[in-house]
Amino acid sequence: MKIAFYAPLKPPGHPVPSGDRLMARQIIAALEMAGHQLEVASELRSFTPTPEAGPRTEIVRQAESELARLRGRWQSEPPDLWFTYHPYYKTPDLLGPRIAREIGIPYVTAEASYSRRHDANGWGENQRLIADAVRLAAVNLCFTERDRIGLLDAIPDGRCERFPPFIDAAPFTRSSSDPQRLIAVAMLRKGDKFDSYTMLASALDLIRDRDWTLTIIGDGPMRTEVRSLFSAFGENRIIWSGERSTPEIAAELATAGLYVWPGCNEAYGLAYLEAQAASLPVVAQATAGVPEVVMADKTGLLTPEGDIEAYADAIAQLLHDQNRRRAMADAAYGFVHQERSLAAASRRLETILRQYLGDTYYER
Repeated sequence: MKIAFYAPLKPPGHPVPSGDRLMARQIIAALEMAGHQLEVASELRSFTPTPEAGPRTEIVRQAESELARLRGRWQSEPPDLWFTYHPYYKTPDLLGPRIAREIGIPYVTAEASYSRRHDANGWGENQRLIADAVRLAAVNLCFTERDRIGLLDAIPDGRCERFPPFIDAAPFTRSSSDPQRLIAVAMLRKGDKFDSYTMLASALDLIRDRDWTLTIIGDGPMRTEVRSLFSAFGENRIIWSGERSTPEIAAELATAGLYVWPGCNEAYGLAYLEAQAASLPVVAQATAGVPEVVMADKTGLLTPEGDIEAYADAIAQLLHDQNRRRAMADAAYGFVHQERSLAAASRRLETILRQYLGDTYYER
């Protein structure tokens, strides 16, 4: 099929790296692996940080201009399908539902989310747009069970299917497993990321008598504040690697022993899958979407949310128990390369699309 792809939060060509950009690119790769032709329909970002009418009015104006452009572009050869990745209350899809209805093609979403608590706090109109898109969709691909339950609770007539997070596992090889080398990959920014860095620093302080070093890969506007969290450990224990490309991250992971990232309010975290693809056991919290990408007690240890002592103890356990760490390393490698790889996701995605669109649509 010829598929029009749209990511209203961050287009796949955006210059700033993030998990959202990475997942958009990987969905495109999975669809192309299945034989489809992809076109990024628009780079319009519909994101507004607050619900005030002014910014939203400007984005609606830009959307009308984009709609006019797309109508002209596809007048003779329209796409067969519109695919939108990650519409939520701050980034509704202002393009796909209208185009899909006008030219009569199926509409699909991935990682759409809906939370009732935003209905009455200024986001009501955006919430209505999300609900409309979910109802229109031939299928809504839900990366987490939390998102699936949230959609069906608010929009029971929506068609939802589980489609777990995945990565291109090819760049990641088995770690040489230096058991004392801890590693984390995350941007240095405020909010949930800073909260995770704060918790990680506090937990490591509880086990500072153990033999370990920590490599941190990432950069961002909070670099000074994050560095200060770890200043008491000294330069020999904390290695700051800055922002790195995927091949460079894969190389760093291949020399580590444990992936440590608390994951405060993490949607799911593709970095967990990358670490496991390099055969690194994970130590994280059993919170938000983390259990969707880490198999508790098999590929890593998940501790209660906010329990710093339990988190520190989990790291200490795997530093000490070499046999358990090796078993988890093998399980982690197999889990990602067999179940959460690009090839596995492409097959799963093709099966879902055929189920909801029908073979006759493919063969027309």
